[in-house]
Amino acid sequence: MSQPRQNKMMSPNLAKQVGDATYTKIFVGGLAWGTKRDTLKRYFDQFGEILEAVVITDKITGRSKGYGFVTFRDPNSAIRACHNPYPVIDGRRANCNLAALGAQKFDPSITGQVFHFLCFNSQFT
Repeated sequence: MSQPRQNKMMSPNLAKQVGDATYTKIFVGGLAWGTKRDTLKRYFDQFGEILEAVVITDKITGRSKGYGFVTFRDPNSAIRACHNPYPVIDGRRANCNLAALGAQKFDPSITGQVFHFLCFNSQFT
């Protein structure tokens, strides 16, 4: 039986218990072509325990597509990781946000507002 759609509206604690990554998974875009999974994990380790870090690759060529995902154990770690939405990883300015928000274009004014809301919304404190 599949999980009901309302899981996206669950509190982070309940979501964590049922395995919903809505609040714990972040999207990381703009990665250098040579960035590996270990580098991604090493950078984001500073924000909390990581369950999974992956750089997405082309299935045929095996080359990086320039983006990846990091899943944290705790939703607050994901929020902290995205507090700076433009981290420098492998010498390149990347962008990150909660994966549930989808990829964001490089627009600090809009993204900053989204992260300000997420970081200071009482739901996450």
